[in-house]
Amino acid sequence: MPVLHTLRRAGALLLLAAAALLAAPASPAAADEPGWTAEPAAGTAAAVRPYFYLAGAPGTVLEDRLALVNATDRERTVTLRGADAHNTADGALAVRPAAAAPATPGAGSWISFGTATTVTVPPRTRAVVPFTLTVPPAAPPGDHPAAVVATEAGHEAAVRVHLRVGGPALAALTVEDVVVRGRGRSAVIAYTLVNRGNVALTPALRIRADSLVGDAPAPPRARTLPVELLPGQRVELTEPWPGAPALDRVRVTLTVTAPGGARAEAGGSRWLVPGGLPGWTGACLLALGAATAAALYLVRGRRPDPGPAPDAPPAAGPTTPAPHHELTGAAR
Repeated sequence: MPVLHTLRRAGALLLLAAAALLAAPASPAAADEPGWTAEPAAGTAAAVRPYFYLAGAPGTVLEDRLALVNATDRERTVTLRGADAHNTADGALAVRPAAAAPATPGAGSWISFGTATTVTVPPRTRAVVPFTLTVPPAAPPGDHPAAVVATEAGHEAAVRVHLRVGGPALAALTVEDVVVRGRGRSAVIAYTLVNRGNVALTPALRIRADSLVGDAPAPPRARTLPVELLPGQRVELTEPWPGAPALDRVRVTLTVTAPGGARAEAGGSRWLVPGGLPGWTGACLLALGAATAAALYLVRGRRPDPGPAPDAPPAAGPTTPAPHHELTGAAR
């Protein structure tokens, strides 16, 4: 009997283990890696470069090199091209697709690999491919974003190119479309930043909030935004405001600055009412509260008017004696 009991327990444990294995979600398969990378070739100091940085005057030809590393056991055929690029709202690099022809070609069209637009890289090999960037004579001064793009078997790798054309630099931006959305802890301040200059900007934001009735809770603190704003770029951003008032009319003023003297300011206002109340109800309640507060202020601030001082009694002066009347009559 003890042996039979032990066997039953062991069988039950095995069944439970099998059920757990069957019920457990299958681990996702590892994503297929392309097996090759594209990066700026190291310079004379063998320093790792996260991107290309090129600078020159209009009409000059700039040169650099791209490194393709094939870590697999088979050869790779990689196609190379230059492309216009911009930053997304979260700071990632986005490049123009090869099939999309821009209305106004940007710096991506200034990049050329000559005859090496298609490169075959043997197994376990690092290939270095030179390229040129020809700045047009009429190129405007400032920063021009671009990228070097490598493509193979549906996989694409882009390397950022920071190009600065010589000439006067202008740092300018605007802040637009400021609005408060949501309510309570889900309230956010939405706005749009536009780079109106010719150089890339790293903006800093400061927010001031004012309310109609009470003191507005502190808005988000001043900070440098985690975004690089390229020339001509427009990005829509939001700032969480969990301390927004539940019932009030608020106005937020955004001040944005950036190195180089760029500064812009804009504001927006909104009635904030508790959920479930229509906007006109909240507005009426706020108007009533504001009128009450104003009346209390006037009543408490008013002091009784004592009026003009009463006239003082006339000062006492010398009394004129009453006249003595002489009585005449018969003498007794």
